[in-house]
Amino acid sequence: MTALSGLIGSGCMIFGVPCLPPISTNPSPREPQAILVLGGSPTREKFAAQFALQHPQLPIFVSSGSPEEYAEYVFDLAGVKRDRIHLDYRAVDTVTNFTIMVTELQQRKITDVYVLTSEFHMPRALVIGKIVLGSRGIEMHPVTIPSSIKSENPAKAVRDGLRSVFWLVTGS
Repeated sequence: MTALSGLIGSGCMIFGVPCLPPISTNPSPREPQAILVLGGSPTREKFAAQFALQHPQLPIFVSSGSPEEYAEYVFDLAGVKRDRIHLDYRAVDTVTNFTIMVTELQQRKITDVYVLTSEFHMPRALVIGKIVLGSRGIEMHPVTIPSSIKSENPAKAVRDGLRSVFWLVTGS
């Protein structure tokens, strides 16, 4: 993580982008105003539905998750009202989960968001989220979902961290 932070910081200085907040998992004193679920497994929607019951005032954004009918079924089965659920299918990977949803969150004046994803996926999501969400002043509150997969290749986090810096610099 230290090497990745240094690489990202160097890239920011080279391209004249303000340095990003440090990548850490220290909790923020502010309360999240929304739930963002990173698609990729039906288990994530199931977990999110139960998590949403514990936070009944928060809107839920699911980025490229299960097909609409199944996602609605999962939230209906848990008793989560549909007016809280916002399904978005534009993202094609983890970087675009964040780059697409950050505008939606910012337009709604959301400054703190729970980010739900699988345990093995969270290290990469933290790198991307801290860069993309952090660039818009949005604090990420990670919530890990237990997974049978224990870890993924750290090179994915480096690659996607660089892609996120590229997005910051170019806007695409």
